[in-house]
Amino acid sequence: MSDPTPRTASDIDGLDLHDLIGIRPTTPDLSQVDGLVRGKRVLVTGAGGSIGSELCRQLAALEPSEVIMLDRDETALQQVQVSVSGHGLLDTSDVVLADIRDADAIERVMRVRRPDVVFHAAALKHLPMLEQYPDEAWKTNVLGTRNVLAAAVAADVPVLVNISTDKAANPTSVLGFTKRIAERLTAWTAAETGRRYVSVRFGNVLGSRGSMIPLFAELIRAGRPVTVTHPDATRYFMTIPEACHLVIQAAAIAEPGEVLVLDMGEPVRILDVATRMIDVLGGTSDIVFTGLRPGEKLHEELIGSGETERRPVHPKISHATVPPLAPSELDVEADVRTAPIELAMAA
Repeated sequence: MSDPTPRTASDIDGLDLHDLIGIRPTTPDLSQVDGLVRGKRVLVTGAGGSIGSELCRQLAALEPSEVIMLDRDETALQQVQVSVSGHGLLDTSDVVLADIRDADAIERVMRVRRPDVVFHAAALKHLPMLEQYPDEAWKTNVLGTRNVLAAAVAADVPVLVNISTDKAANPTSVLGFTKRIAERLTAWTAAETGRRYVSVRFGNVLGSRGSMIPLFAELIRAGRPVTVTHPDATRYFMTIPEACHLVIQAAAIAEPGEVLVLDMGEPVRILDVATRMIDVLGGTSDIVFTGLRPGEKLHEELIGSGETERRPVHPKISHATVPPLAPSELDVEADVRTAPIELAMAA
């Protein structure tokens, strides 16, 4: 899980993230989400992670009756509890220690707590690591999502938001393939139940532990070379608070089964960010190009082949669809190096 410490645009390693990626912050409009959250019980999986913890903080400010923070990492839960509830006692019902890989445990939590809205943020996300250990991606991103969806159905949860990634658009990596399957499982569950179960897809968030900005800062301050995969590589970037604002807005306007895609502005060249950081931090680090790693793209995409880009409600949120995939089509004994590719690409 990622560092759950609250983030702003200017408090990460003393750097202004908006300046580094060349964009200006936007003012969120949460007027559409009042009915989604106010007075409701909201459960967040992966609550100790970067996105999950920020979602918890923003949701708590919208006056729900309860925010239920679920994670398998007890230390991460304590940290997010401090930021949301003002203490880290870990003896109250707002924190739940459970693993989405454990179907029985997740169903028990859902049946007992009866959330009105679920934000499913728990996932494994580091692309090169998952290329090495694809079975771990399968267990968490695919089977874990299947478990969360099944538990939500069993507990009559009316709204569920699956947090996805731009890697799921025309996937080339284990991360992308498994998150694409998660989107398709969510779409199938929505079609079967008629409930507002949706996915929200966006690109890289800045500032989480292990992400580009903290890593570059550590290397520059140590005087070590900054590694960039390719001089022309670009990525979509957004700060964590901005991404979470749009995730909540997307949840309020989505139709069952849709994939909502956040507008992340223009892609940013990673080399430019590295150069700016060396200059801002007064470093002397060289930039070393390492080459694209297996599964990595030179340029990411937010909209996949065959997907339409409609924006009928919000100017920064596109509506797309993916073909549904029934959980019965998952082969839990399949070769995880090929099964995600076959299932993700099947129409």
